[in-house]
Order: sequence, then C-alpha cells, then structure tokens
Amino acid sequence: MVLDAFSVRVALGVVTLTLFVLFFTSYRRTKSPYAGWWGIALLEYMLGNAAFLLNGTLHQTWANPLGNVLVVAGSYSVWAGARTLRDKKAAPWQLAVAPLITAVASFMENPATNVWSGGFVYLGMMTIGIALAAKDLWFIKASLSQVHKGLSIAAGLLAVYYLGRWVAYAIDGPFSEVFRTYFGPAPSGLVSLVLLVTVSFSMTALSSDQLIKGLRERASRDHLTGLLNRGTFLDLAGTELNRLRGTDSSAAVVLADLDHFKAVNDEHGHRAGDAALKAFAEACRASVRSTDLVGRYGGEEFVLFLPGATQERAENVAVEISRRMSTMEVPGGGTFPTVSYGVTSSTPATADLTFMIEVADAALYSAKAQGRNRIVGADRLGAATIADEARS
Repeated sequence: MVLDAFSVRVALGVVTLTLFVLFFTSYRRTKSPYAGWWGIALLEYMLGNAAFLLNGTLHQTWANPLGNVLVVAGSYSVWAGARTLRDKKAAPWQLAVAPLITAVASFMENPATNVWSGGFVYLGMMTIGIALAAKDLWFIKASLSQVHKGLSIAAGLLAVYYLGRWVAYAIDGPFSEVFRTYFGPAPSGLVSLVLLVTVSFSMTALSSDQLIKGLRERASRDHLTGLLNRGTFLDLAGTELNRLRGTDSSAAVVLADLDHFKAVNDEHGHRAGDAALKAFAEACRASVRSTDLVGRYGGEEFVLFLPGATQERAENVAVEISRRMSTMEVPGGGTFPTVSYGVTSSTPATADLTFMIEVADAALYSAKAQGRNRIVGADRLGAATIADEARS
C-alpha cells in the first residue's frame, strides 16, 4: 500500500505550523538563539511543504523548486541552531550555498513537468545538512539535561534515511516501486512528522539550558568589557592553580592599570573612558591563549592568569597588549592611555594565588613610581622582598 502523499503533507504542515507558533512564542520570551533558529527551520519546512502541495498545478514551475530550496534551507537552519549550542555561528554564505545550488539544479530539470526536478541534488543537500546538525549536537559540552545526545542520534538516523533516499534515487530513480514505497514523499513526510514531534519536546530543554548558560555567563562577566568579573576570575584562577600543582610548569599573574585614567574621564567624558576600557579588553583577548584567564579587577585595573607561562612569556604578553592597544582607532581621535604592568611568576607547587597577586600589585606600584607606561617583573626568588615592601 502506498501512502497518500497529499494527506501526509497537509498533516505535516499543520503540525509544523503549531510547533512554529509554540517556538516563536518561546523565542520571544527567552531570546534563546537555538529556539530562534529552530523556529526559522520550522517556518521554512512549513512553507516548503506548502509549495509542494502545488505540484500538479499550473504553479508547479516555480513552486516545486521553491519547495526544494526552502526545505534544504530549513535543514541548514537546524544546523545553525545546533552550532549556537556550541557557542559558534554559521556564516551567511554557509547557509546560502546549499539552497542556491538546489535552486539551480531544480530549475535546470524542467520543473513544469518534472516533480522531481533537482531531486538528486536536493536529497544530497538534505543529507549533508542534517548530518552536520547531528555532528554539532553530539559535540555539545555536557548540559544539564544531556538531551543533546538523543537529539544527535535522532538527527543522525534521519541523515541515514535521507542518504538511503539519495542512493535509491540514484540507482532506481524516483518512480521505482522501492523508492515510492520506502523513500517517496509520503513515507518521508511521515518520518519527518514523527521526528518533528519527538524532537520538539526536547527543544524546550535545550533552549532552557542555553538560557541558563547565558544567565550564568552574564553573571560571571563584567558588563562593560565582557571580561571575567573579579569574583569569577579568582575562583577560576584558584581552581586552575590547584590543578597545576605537582607539575613542573609555571604560572604567571599580570596586573595592569590604565595610566592617568581619571584624567581621561575628566577631560573627555566617561564615554571616552569606557572606550579605553573596552579597547584594553579587546587587546587582551587578541593577545592571550584560550586557556588564559583575563578579568577586570576593579575600575581601570585588570588581572591576567597565564597557566604554564614563564616570567618572560608573561612580560611578552604585556608588551603585545600595549602594542595592539596603541594601534587601535580612538573614537573621536586622540590616543588611548598607556598601561603599566606588574608581572610575577611561580611554579604551581609553591604558588599561592593571593600571594602572587600581591606581588604583582607591588610590581605594578613600582611601575607607576618609575613613571608609568612600563612593565615591572618580579620573579619567584624576589617575590617575598617585594611583597614585604608593598605591605610596609
């Protein structure tokens, strides 16, 4: 028995519309990027299947290629949403290439009379898009719900199904008995219907996880610079230092202070001061490794923790930060303030974070006393003397 393709597509459209309304409402409330991309994908799937309903009419010439393009675009929107769960973004060209190729292939195969115009390319692009989504869902870092693993498996199975459709299409063609029975529009619509409903129940958990993660991220970050706030920095640096204990590697702390920052605010206004703080934060992010920690320590003072860094490397990082900041364009003209640095390093076995920050602070004080715009380093052997001088 062959399923009625029209009825399945109508049912799929109704379900997709319902889910789209639900997820659009969720996105308006949570602003979860994943919910937003899933809503876009549902809209594209719904409109694509609506276009397929015009097959067999005078509108088939444009409706059939449009349906192919929209459904393929929906698959890549699912992939884009999966990437947001890994804090990554899909470039616009990555989302546009597959639908564009599908459109060209569809219009080249006489869509006025051929309901499977561009079918070979369409099925191939669907397979790739769904497989990419499955891959990104699988490699999401552990979430509260762990639901992403199940979603990845579901997406993977759908990718395998579309791969089977593509192979059957290539070998037997779209009008063979095998293809019509197992891979035609009706059975594929039924598979999509079941997966849409099943998967959508899990979407709320993923969207909530993303929202919670975003709230935690904002709570741990300085709102102006986007760097770690003081409390979060101290917690993470302390944890990292404990992890490094017993190793032969070193760790370094850098304290930085923007020179004459009060004068910048007084002479040019707080907007100029904020721009300087943001510029320094940007220079830091561009100069450190992904494993390094950078935080706003307070006011115009910043702190860096560099696991595995020697004294020399830490001082080179400070040089690089100042170099990058000096090349940045200043809003309204002028120059950004210079920066003074205090740097210290130690082996994790003998290091204490509070003591290292205290030593770096003393070195920073020395840098200011020597005329600012310089780096003063304190190695481990001289740390106690500098710390005692700072206390006196």
